Amino acid sequence: MTIEALEGRAYADRPYRVCHEKIAEFVDVTGDEADQWDKVSPPGFASALLFVVAPELLGDPLITRAVIHGDQSFAWHRPLLVETDLLVSGVVDRVRSRGETAFITFSLLAADADGPVVEGRSTFLVGGSGAPLEPVEQPGAAERAASAGTSGSLPSPRSASRLDLVRYAAATRDWNPIHWDRDAAVEAGLGGIVVHGLLQSAWLTQIADTAASTQRPLESARFRYTAPLRPGQAAEVRGDLTGSEFDLSLVADGVTTVSGRFRVSS
Repeated sequence: MTIEALEGRAYADRPYRVCHEKIAEFVDVTGDEADQWDKVSPPGFASALLFVVAPELLGDPLITRAVIHGDQSFAWHRPLLVETDLLVSGVVDRVRSRGETAFITFSLLAADADGPVVEGRSTFLVGGSGAPLEPVEQPGAAERAASAGTSGSLPSPRSASRLDLVRYAAATRDWNPIHWDRDAAVEAGLGGIVVHGLLQSAWLTQIADTAASTQRPLESARFRYTAPLRPGQAAEVRGDLTGSEFDLSLVADGVTTVSGRFRVSS
């Protein structure tokens, strides 16, 4: 049986409770403002919902090689209240191979008693040993990242230590070994441990959320992971928060590691 057999695989109705303790762990490790998230969860907490179901996929015996996150999108239908019970589901929409790399498209749905709260779509790259994985092509993404990077630096320098990466993994269940095991990261062709793409996305989302309001909440975001960020490496958020749709990027030593496009409800 090949990895293509995963296509159509569903992981339905996994229960998850959004509690104060989980939100506090996530807010602390991502460097967010704790007082802001007493009654609702930060939008970036969608990454923890993804990993309610993603470990079942990524731990499947058919996946025998290193996994790298290629891109990620989230859509927020309404605020995710703290102390809420959810049912989280995931499905493998598509599996395609290009050379030694397999591309897995995975959809997420988190719902409460009133219906959908968060949806997401991920592209996971499963690649051959010892060679860097080819990034996912998204028309215009590179140009958007470049333009966002020229709009000036926002006052938000960020970095994560190796301890932070373990704490983030514990807060979200994103235990991909490339984020804490050097040998696994080298075997994946990354040259060493890399910061979680979703942690970097959380940093961008924190800034994007400052452009939102009760009347115009954050509606959606799409991220592309373009270069590795190393533990302890300083990065800054760049972009422009004007308009109902805007771009932000995370830049370290002149290189964009993550680009994101955000939409605020009109």
